[in-house]
Formats: sequence, C-alpha cells, structure tokens
Amino acid sequence: MQVLGIDIGGTGIKGAPVDTDTGKLLAPRFRILTPSPSKPTAVAEVVAKIVSHFDWHAPIGCGFPGVIQEGVALTAANIDKSWIKTNVADLFSRAINCPVRVINDADAAGLSEVTMGAGKGRKGTVLVVTLGTGIGSAMFRDGFLLPNSEFGHLMIRGKDAEQRASDAVRQQKDLSWKEWAKRLDEYLHAMEALVWPDLIILGGGAVKYYDRFAHRLTVRAEVAPALLGNEAGIVGAALAVMAARTAR
Repeated sequence: MQVLGIDIGGTGIKGAPVDTDTGKLLAPRFRILTPSPSKPTAVAEVVAKIVSHFDWHAPIGCGFPGVIQEGVALTAANIDKSWIKTNVADLFSRAINCPVRVINDADAAGLSEVTMGAGKGRKGTVLVVTLGTGIGSAMFRDGFLLPNSEFGHLMIRGKDAEQRASDAVRQQKDLSWKEWAKRLDEYLHAMEALVWPDLIILGGGAVKYYDRFAHRLTVRAEVAPALLGNEAGIVGAALAVMAARTAR
C-alpha cells in the first residue's frame, strides 16, 4: 500500500509517499521549515502544502512531537503549547480533506526501526531513543509498541534528560563528543535501571556520527545505530496507518 508519511519536527516538517510493504520512499522528501510560532493553524497550512506538493488524495500518517491519544495532543514537546488538547487528526483531516492517522513522532521512528530497521525480528524489550532537538523514546516488547513513553523527560541531575543529552544541547554548548557521550551514557544507564532493555537503538541527527561516541557507552544492553536515518519518522508515520487498519 502507498501512504503519505509526514514527520513534524521542532525545526522542519517533511514528508514523502511510502511503499508500506518495503519501507521505500516513492519520491524525494519534501521539507518546509516549521513555522514560528508553531501554532496549530500555521502547522496545518504547512502540512497542506506538503500534501499539495505530492498531489495526494489518499491516507496520510503523521508523526507529531507530543503524547497522542485518540488523535488528541496531550503534550507539546518542542512545539507551541497551544497544541495541547487539540485534535490533531481532525485538524489535519479538515485542512487536507484526507483521512489522517497521528502518532507520537518518536513512536513513528521506532515503529520503522522495529519493522524494517535495526530492531527487525528482535524479541524482548527494545528501546528506541531519538537524539535531535530533544530526546524522543519508543519502547517495544516482542515487536509490539507501548505508546507515548516520553522518556526524554526523565529527570537527570534536576533537569529533563533532553536538556542535558539531546543533540541540540551538544551543539548549543559546543560539547566535545567525549563530554556529550558521558551525558548520554548517564541517561542510558538511568533508562536501563528502569526498563532493562535487551536492545537500545539510537536514532536522530547525532547518529550520523555514531562512530565518534558509541565506544564511550558502557550500558549492559546491546546498542545499535538506527538504520533508516532521516527517513525513519516518515516511514513510521506511514506504517502507523497500516498498523491501525490491522488492529481493527
């Protein structure tokens, strides 16, 4: 099946049509900067532009930076707080006149990795951690998603973990890879003490430089880089549409 996947981020909104059988993009990604302020109406207009770019008139999957239940945003991470309690699925459906399935953005990235990437076929507990503007998380047990984990907000030294160990913090504070890896390792140890994952998959922008910090991580669990790269959120958003149909 072909589904348009859209990934809403704190800095950019990107999308592409996806073959959900193979996970391959059927056209080059189209990206537009996230509007500032990133209020619902402004973001919906950008989503509509992406849909129009692909002349799309079929189902759409969308990854959103916040807790999503029944299509409604209960939190808003790295995006305008006016999203809270907004029915994101309904808003986008009205803006583009297509059915829309909305999922937490980290859950979308994790879904793609567990279905077609570094976690494919893995049993046990798999934790996916995305390192970008913030820290996103997705947890799976024997391939099944436990949605909306939001482990990036775990408190480390009195701060949200993402305020210490995200890729954005690394860049803002000009941390060396050694300095940043120490912060990331501390966070992963805290996660390991809570959920005891068998595999930790690291995704997000920092993973382009995986070989610069991976050898400094000391957790017990196996650690692997995400394989789908910048396409993970788009692919996972599309796969979420298929998962919802299967669950019916």
